[in-house]
This record gives sequence, structure tokens and C-alpha cells, in this order.
Amino acid sequence: MEKIPMTRAGHTALETELKHLKTVERPAIIKAIAEAREHGDLSENAEYHSAKEKQSFIEGRVKELEGAISLAEVIDPAKLSGSIKFGAKVTLVDEDTDEEKTYQIVGEYEANIEAGLLNIKSPIARALIGKEEGDSVEVRTPGGQKSYEVLKIVYA
Repeated sequence: MEKIPMTRAGHTALETELKHLKTVERPAIIKAIAEAREHGDLSENAEYHSAKEKQSFIEGRVKELEGAISLAEVIDPAKLSGSIKFGAKVTLVDEDTDEEKTYQIVGEYEANIEAGLLNIKSPIARALIGKEEGDSVEVRTPGGQKSYEVLKIVYA
């Protein structure tokens, strides 16, 4: 199996979510299923079916998180430097609109574009890998071709 790169913060967030699912969500859903069973006929019991569906989701997410954590390769961006690579915080300026954006390149399990966490497999991140400050980057997006200039690279 291929290792999954992630930052220490991303790894900690997955472990926290896994612990919450196992210690809070799982016991609560078991209790909800037991209560729904007490209501009688299971074939027409919406509460029971809803609880079983939620249990299935929780168990699936637990397995997914356990798999990701077991394959995690935790990378400390503070130990890196140079051109853009995993963990870099990159400040870009859109060459058309002069709008500045800052992204950190992270693993797919911790990516959140609204929070500025860019999936390493995304088109923008792939285009940025290996670039230096001052370089121009052409990115094909669903909205068309975009041009960015790399203003700053920080590893922290």
C-alpha cells in the first residue's frame, strides 16, 4: 500500500475524530438501536432503520480513518525548505485580478479549500510543486486557464 502524506495537525485531527467516533458516537448509536428495538415491529420502525443506517456510516468512517492512520506518513513542514513541496504555505497572486491567496499544500484527508488547505493531488498543487518564489504558474481549472505568480513560500 502507498503511504499517505499528512501534516502532524492533519494526523492529530484524524486521530481525534476516530477517538470521538469510537468513544461517543458508537456507544450512542448502540443505545439508540436498543431503544428502537423496544418499540416493537422492526419492519416498520423508522427509528430503528435510521439508527442502523447511522451505525453503518459510523463503522465505515471508523474503518476509513483506521486505514488512513495506518498508512500515514507524517511530514513536518518546519524541517523543509526550498522550492514548493508538500507542507509549503504558498502565497499566490492571480495575474488577472491581482487577488492574493495563501494555501498550504496538505494530504487529501486534511484538505479544506475554505481553510486554505490544498489537496496535494489538486491541479493547483500539482502545478505549484517544484516552483520557486517569483515563478509564474499556469493552471487549467474548471473555469478556464488561470495564471498565478508565486509571491512567498513558507515552511512552518
